[in-house]
Amino acid sequence: MPPAHGPIPLAPRPVAILLAASLLAAAPGRAEESARLRVGEALLEPVLLSTLPGFAGDDLAASLAVFRATCARPAAPVLAEAVPGAPGQDLTAACAAAAGVTPAGARAFFEQHFVAYRILRPHRDAPAERIAGFLTGYFEPELDGSPVPTPDFTVPALARPDDLVSLEPGETRPGLDPALRAARREGDAFLPYPDRAAIEDGALGSRARPLVWLRDAVDLLVLQVQGSGRVRLPDGRALRLAYDGRNGRPYTSVARLIVASGHLPLEGLTLARWTGWLRANPDVARDLIRRNASYVFFRVDDGAPEAGPRGAAGVPLTAGRSLAVDATLWRYGLPFWLDGTMPDPEGASTPLRRLVVAQDTGSAILGPARGDLYLGTGARAGATAGLLRNPARFVVLLPKPGAAP
Repeated sequence: MPPAHGPIPLAPRPVAILLAASLLAAAPGRAEESARLRVGEALLEPVLLSTLPGFAGDDLAASLAVFRATCARPAAPVLAEAVPGAPGQDLTAACAAAAGVTPAGARAFFEQHFVAYRILRPHRDAPAERIAGFLTGYFEPELDGSPVPTPDFTVPALARPDDLVSLEPGETRPGLDPALRAARREGDAFLPYPDRAAIEDGALGSRARPLVWLRDAVDLLVLQVQGSGRVRLPDGRALRLAYDGRNGRPYTSVARLIVASGHLPLEGLTLARWTGWLRANPDVARDLIRRNASYVFFRVDDGAPEAGPRGAAGVPLTAGRSLAVDATLWRYGLPFWLDGTMPDPEGASTPLRRLVVAQDTGSAILGPARGDLYLGTGARAGATAGLLRNPARFVVLLPKPGAAP
């Protein structure tokens, strides 16, 4: 969903502030906090790109290509920029400058046109928690399906209904709960959109238009959680479904409900394990899935099959370089430096230090130091995504004010 307010120009920051002391050991005092930039609950602490471990060795040409792809889409304003102390996020000048940069000049481009800020959460007690955000992974599943209902394919993936009104961040409708992010239009009135259980029970009536039929409710849940997917049809064709809005109801993690109910332990919980448990326990699974009131609708994506699915920014996602962020706080196209670990399905882990670009969002991605890294298509990407739920340090690259093209 595109953000809703225009940018506030960011004043130039002196070099002395750019070299400000780290907040690793203690929370900042009130005077120091008030002078810093803020995004949501977080303070932004300036750092030098050259001091970030691994920055010099990263494939910044790949990040530049992803950044340029996002620049090709119209920029949307960001709700957070209306908050006093929030930074400007206007990428116009940086996008113009990126057009003529060669792959060899990628590092110089990011250093010349952006200022890096470590995202800090000063209200956390431990110093390590102040600098650690939370990173998860998502992927594009590959599922079996049918263009018509059959005994093997009984659950529809629905197209966006024509009465669904999606609300921008910060946008409301008279008489509608501000927590709801969508509404149902009835004449001149706006009503809460039906929740998952009501939709499954037929609340949409003739507006329920199946695009394809899946094997079961678990496959539909996986497709909705990931936001897109490829569906293999019986004749060998592959159909890509892309996110096309949701009912605006709050999202509840079914995997978390399984753990909270004592059915499976959190340790070692993978996508394959919790979806397998749901299929083995269909009666309990139906109740747990219906407790997630959020419901996602789709459209057929006729883009190039070799490209990734389109994220909320409207451009194909790139495995390992596209990040989903809280779109009420961050503009699509902003680069982020991640410093964490990447799990391996075989049980190992490797350092994750790379420059990624905000190109997507998700209903569970909330807060300034929260990200969801797109990892690709298929089972192996899904296995890795299911394991990636680790603390990670986030550094945002904000455009320098007045940077000339």
